[in-house]
Amino acid sequence: MDNIREAFCPRCGGAGGEGRDGLCGRCRLAETRWFECEPRAVHTYCPSCGAQKSGQIWTDSEQERAEIGPGLALSAVRLHPEVRRPQFSVAIREVSANRSMADVEVSGTLYDEPISDRCTVELVWQKEQCNRCNRIAGSYYEGFVQVRATDRRLTDREIEAATRIAHETEATLQAEGDRLSYVSDLQETKDGLDIIVGSQTIGLAISQAITQRLGGRYSTHPKLVGEKAGRPIYRITYLVRLHAFVRGDVIEAGGADLEVASTEGDHVRAVDLATGRTRTIRDEEPKRLIGHGSAATEALVAYIDDGMLGLIDPVTSAAVEVPRPSWLTVEAGGQVRVLRDRDRLVVLG
Repeated sequence: MDNIREAFCPRCGGAGGEGRDGLCGRCRLAETRWFECEPRAVHTYCPSCGAQKSGQIWTDSEQERAEIGPGLALSAVRLHPEVRRPQFSVAIREVSANRSMADVEVSGTLYDEPISDRCTVELVWQKEQCNRCNRIAGSYYEGFVQVRATDRRLTDREIEAATRIAHETEATLQAEGDRLSYVSDLQETKDGLDIIVGSQTIGLAISQAITQRLGGRYSTHPKLVGEKAGRPIYRITYLVRLHAFVRGDVIEAGGADLEVASTEGDHVRAVDLATGRTRTIRDEEPKRLIGHGSAATEALVAYIDDGMLGLIDPVTSAAVEVPRPSWLTVEAGGQVRVLRDRDRLVVLG
């Protein structure tokens, strides 16, 4: 008798199902609310940068309104968790600058029975300035990165490089989701370059990147500017101090003449002009600037004798004898580049 009762639906008398109370699929479907549709869906976006807001979280987006609309309309739809093979169709009609109407059709199966329904969702395009643009508009910042050089002015190349590093760091952090790490402004001053930043995170990252790529060191100088919710608020100045020397400078260190090849961290790498070998010179080692290679002039080689070069001084036309660099290939009658250092000539090549 139990098998006979299970074979028939107790409600309609048709073939029974496997669900609760042995109801068939049609009867189960009749008492199931499988489709719900909210009449309205709101998309909040920043009119300045196009970022989207979800809850209290802002995320950058390059999607256009036509791409966002279908997903926004479907966000208003709720289906029973047992609906199988759902299919959706969305047609959107523009009503005004901040309103659209979406006609949504849904089909699928539930309890092995075909289902379908439709609804209309009003799409609201709501403008709100995002947290980043709001901070920028209010000139909010959390620190400065001050790029300076030791005992000299920054070169144009260094200013361009530091500016590029700042923008690259900003792009990297924002691609990782840190929207509040932005460069608010860059200002060239008589002392160097000031980079105004929106967060301490990007201030530190820019300082580290500049010193890694251009050499030098950085230090942090916090300043208490107030309190929020009982916690102190600081603005931090990141002082980036580049080396006193740049690539191409000719210096004297430890009795040797050297041409700077690169600056790295707390040292410079330079080529010994006597041997052609590369040396590392630490910051604490005494050094003296002779000049920059770009200021070199041509001197005539009058003769070569026993490891010495006889040069004609390009300024006085007097004969000057200097040691011949071991790496230099030159013949009498040729020319070499020289820098004047007080009363002597330094051969560059």
